[in-house]
Amino acid sequence: MKMLASEAAVGIGGRLLGPDVEFDGASFDTRSLAPGQLFVPIVAERNGHEFIGNAYAAGAALHLTSEPDDFRRDHTSIEVADTAAALMALAATARRRSSARVVGVTGSVGKTSTKDLIAAACETQLRTAANERSFNNEQGMPITILNASDDTEVLVLEMGMRGFGEISSLCEVARPEIGVVTAVGHSHTERVGGIEGVARAKRELVEALPKSGTAVLNADDQRVAAMSRYTGASVLTYGTTGDVRILDLELDSLARARFTVQTPWGTTRVELAVSGEHMATNAAGAIAVAGALGVELDAAAAGLATAGISGMRMAIDELASGAVVVDDTYNANPTSMAAALDAVIAMHADRRFAVLGEMGELDDPGAGHREVARRAEALGVELIAVGTDLYGVRPTDDPIAALGDLGPGDVVLVKASRSAGLERIVAELTNG
Repeated sequence: MKMLASEAAVGIGGRLLGPDVEFDGASFDTRSLAPGQLFVPIVAERNGHEFIGNAYAAGAALHLTSEPDDFRRDHTSIEVADTAAALMALAATARRRSSARVVGVTGSVGKTSTKDLIAAACETQLRTAANERSFNNEQGMPITILNASDDTEVLVLEMGMRGFGEISSLCEVARPEIGVVTAVGHSHTERVGGIEGVARAKRELVEALPKSGTAVLNADDQRVAAMSRYTGASVLTYGTTGDVRILDLELDSLARARFTVQTPWGTTRVELAVSGEHMATNAAGAIAVAGALGVELDAAAAGLATAGISGMRMAIDELASGAVVVDDTYNANPTSMAAALDAVIAMHADRRFAVLGEMGELDDPGAGHREVARRAEALGVELIAVGTDLYGVRPTDDPIAALGDLGPGDVVLVKASRSAGLERIVAELTNG
């Protein structure tokens, strides 16, 4: 979104230093900053002010600043008390200027994939922008708003949470018209006192919707469906029951869903390019949003047929040996682990392995990991633990050796919370 530095300074209550310039979008990462953008130096583990020079080398038009820096003399800057707070305030200013219809998406599992599928379904007929990857917090979401083009018609914003009040804060900036809740599961339970706390925190999205808005709720999740009582907006449900209903679901050899969807706007057939039975539910949520926004049903289904999802989420790689690797290493909790294991079981295979690392931020880590281990055993999936003994099996320092020789008919799931860094194992398998 294009804006003058003087307009931005007024919007965030900052002091403009240097000549007035126009900028188009913003970034807090000099590695991805595009020429003409605003650089926002976030003060965290590293002080972003140290990278202002790098930002100008990459073509930044101006920068925010909350402390003295050597670049004020020769460049335009906006002085603020707190650069992170100013970023949120600037996004709120941009949102007030935008006529885009905003879709907020949250949930313990499936929110990134659902966000990607919503964007794919909508962009067939509407100019659509969405978060890159999982830019879903108080830094990533405002960057997404600021980087949306001025002619954006639909803005799809994933909203994450690690505690109470965080989604409410994001909604104050984004002002969503449509709110999607995918699921309530054992994710970040340590921070909110258990799964009921997760439901309360996720509910903040539907509570923030205007009466003219629409809450899009997963009818198959009782805690999500119950959120209809907490919003004044219209409610649209989806899943194997609900207003947008999955019928005649089948999976191909790579567990890609093919199903009929029955909606208030008609019935059509959907075929997905991504693996996992749970992706059918995410796709139904996407169709519900597209329908609420006036996208034709067949156009939405066509968009879903070619849609990909963000990396490290049920990404399929076939090795030279013929074995299949399922990279689901971006994040994990017991709910998403169960869905991933079910997807592996649905794939045509002779042997199935799960290379699993630790799931973080659980209120009862022992119970959560043992539940996953029991499920893997019941399904006949060989569990190889990495970096943790919480699954009840001895962890290995060499998961590649533990897998042994792989060939046609073998499927390997690699999954853990992001902090475990198991993408390195995927890299070893696929580059080996």
